[in-house]
This record gives sequence, structure tokens and C-alpha cells, in this order.
Amino acid sequence: MTPSTLLQHLVPQKTLSRIVRAATRWSWRPWKNFLIGRVVRAYRVDMTEAVQPDPAAYPTFNAFFTRALRDGVRRPDGDAATVSSPVDGRISQIGNIEAGRILQAKGRDYTVAELLADEAVATTYRDGCFATLYLAPRDYHRVHMPLDGELLETVHIPGRLFSVAPGPVAGIPRLFGRNERLVCHFAGSHGPFVVAMVGAMLVSGISTVWSGAEVPPYARGIVRRDWRGGGFRLARFAEMARFEMGSTVIVLLPAPARFDPLAGQTRVRVGQRLGHL
Repeated sequence: MTPSTLLQHLVPQKTLSRIVRAATRWSWRPWKNFLIGRVVRAYRVDMTEAVQPDPAAYPTFNAFFTRALRDGVRRPDGDAATVSSPVDGRISQIGNIEAGRILQAKGRDYTVAELLADEAVATTYRDGCFATLYLAPRDYHRVHMPLDGELLETVHIPGRLFSVAPGPVAGIPRLFGRNERLVCHFAGSHGPFVVAMVGAMLVSGISTVWSGAEVPPYARGIVRRDWRGGGFRLARFAEMARFEMGSTVIVLLPAPARFDPLAGQTRVRVGQRLGHL
């Protein structure tokens, strides 16, 4: 185990994340302008795409980090059967699910059942496909629908908050099956699909358009919420959630769907084609 990986295990992950949550909501102008300015410069954030292009105009760092984009700067590719990227980010891994196992990194995998915390539902995706998408600090942090779908259920699964940067993903076994996450199950016109939003160290929140803040609070046990019959049907490309700090989104589709053979670390943007049903 490398020193950086060992540190991931030793630090108080949730305490640090709570501190970051408070810090990113502090509206004291010198503080929030300092944080925003550091990120804009260090990561070369393109503020011309934002509805509010002036970094100093945001009331808090969190408001800047979850900023909206101008209409038209992202558009969905293809037709209703095109699977579009739910986020701006990089492809961590993409491909087929092999006998219920998802590739995490070279030499490491985990099971669909671990990710979903549900052995029965996992069989639906046993021979399907997956896309794991990593959001860096420079990226737009709202999550959009990869397909049209009706919300059936959300499952908030407790866990660790390991970093989801490439180093920890390569070094920590079964990371995506161990981190705190919100799994969203949808019914689409072509069948079911999953969008899982994985929390990480210093990620201070996950919120959805249908219920607002979901994380925190951090779960102590699995929390299932049944949304069937609630009328929450979202169109492909519609906003569904947002990360308050960066993390990872995993999309699962059942067979016979297949994603395009895109290379790892390929940059993608919201609405860009990942595959076609």
C-alpha cells in the first residue's frame, strides 16, 4: 500500500468533509473570492460558458461550484435512443459488465451487487454495460439524464469517502462499492437504467431536482425511497442532480445495450453520445 493510499484509510473522512462543507458556504467576500479565484486559475475554468461569468459575483464558493451554464453551450447528440453523457468529465472506464463484475481500474473490479446493494436487482445488469465518469474541479458539476426516464427508486447507501481521483481508484480495492453513494433507478422506454452518484472525500453534498439535498446527512444504514407513481419523469438531457464538489457518476444499462468503444481518460461533455440503444 502506497503512503497516499494509507493516508486515505487513516484520515477522518467525514469530519474533513463536514469542515469543507462549512467552508464552501461561508459568504465572507475575501474568503470566497480567494477560493473561487484559486480554482479558476489553477484549473483554467472557462467562465464564458456560465450564466454568471464573473467569479466574484457568486455569493459563496458552493454557488460558484454548482454554477449553471448558458443555454445552448451544451446540446444533446442524436435521438431518443442515444445514450448521452450525464456530466462534463473524463471517462474513467467504459465497457461491458462481465458476469456481474464492473472494471474499476487495471487489475481491479467490483460487483454490480456491491454498487447497488441489491443482489436481486443486480441480475438485471449482469451482462449489460457501464460507464464510469470522473468529474474534476474544473468541470461543470450538474448531472443530467442520459436517457428519458421515470424515477422509480433512490437508494442512499452508507460507506467510506475515499477520493475518486485516478490514483486512489487504481489503488483501493472495490472503491465504488465501498464509498457513500446515491443510486437512482429509472424506467426508460427501452428498459431500466441506473445513474449512481458516488460521494468522495471533501465532497460536501449531493442534491436532486426531485427532493433537494440527499447527502449529507451521511447514511447510517441503507435508505430506500420509492418514487413509483410520483410522476417524476425526466427527459434525456434534463438536469437531475448536482454535486457540491467533484466526484464520479456511474451509468448502468442492461443487455443488449452497449456503449461506444471510447478510450479511458477521454474528455466528454453533457449531452455527448456515449452509445445508442
